[in-house]
Amino acid sequence: MSAALLPDTPRAGFCGIGKMGEPMALRLLAAGHALSVWNRSADKLTHLQEQGAQVSGSPERLAAQCDVVMLCLGDAQAVEEVVFGEHGLACAANAPRILLDHSTIAPDATRRFAQRWHERTGGMWIDAPVSGGTAGAAAGTLAIMCGGEPAAIAAVEPVLRAYASRVTRMGATGAGQATKLANQAIVVTTIAGIAEACVLAQRAGIDAAAMPTALQGGWADSVLLQTLLPRMLTPPANPSGTIRTMLKDLDAVAQLAHDSHAPLRAVGEVRKLLQEAVGQGRGEDDISQIVRVLLDQAVSPSC
Repeated sequence: MSAALLPDTPRAGFCGIGKMGEPMALRLLAAGHALSVWNRSADKLTHLQEQGAQVSGSPERLAAQCDVVMLCLGDAQAVEEVVFGEHGLACAANAPRILLDHSTIAPDATRRFAQRWHERTGGMWIDAPVSGGTAGAAAGTLAIMCGGEPAAIAAVEPVLRAYASRVTRMGATGAGQATKLANQAIVVTTIAGIAEACVLAQRAGIDAAAMPTALQGGWADSVLLQTLLPRMLTPPANPSGTIRTMLKDLDAVAQLAHDSHAPLRAVGEVRKLLQEAVGQGRGEDDISQIVRVLLDQAVSPSC
């Protein structure tokens, strides 16, 4: 059934060449896929063009020459504009059979977009947010959680394997986004816990830089601990993920929790911490820098 949805060698398109999109697109090229790319800032496409990608002048032009298109955009508004706006993907006379959205947006927005896409083009929409960060994108080890028709997901999985080691169907349209928001709840609360542990260690006179090694292999060990605690001590020059982006995701988590009647106490407190960081002008800082809010906080005895 999946073979009928896409040709054996589907023509791929990618919209959104940012911190995540660029390494994902490079992996597609390295795997030998014919790839067309579009980005709002065209200067970001030079390197991909040098590697063999075909640059399109608009999403509409890209869509007309692709069987499957991937999106990796900042928010739901950007997704709507690229897909349904002037010269958007849906304007193409022969739109792609399958659209995959790697962006992180709310499940209800995904379901609305999927319905509009099918009504406009007859095509299928897969919500396919990713986890693994820029390092996972470059290494081809991303985890992708999908919502959509099983046949459509099966048809695109060989393409996704260029940058993912795990592709899992979680349910109908929107299920991939709901899973990603649950993922973000785990990730951001863990980062906040690491930040608090970092501050606790420093104020207790411990060398916090030694903690990743000391805790390695124990229950507190994780990729996040090994990656982010050093960044808390020495801020990175280039953020891999910003506080503002994480707050956007937690806003979506909060809305999903409200709609689902799910109490999320820890997530609510971490969301306040991120809001405080943004209020202090740290929105474009690396997510590790939420530690600054805690470090700058005046010490006041509880009793």
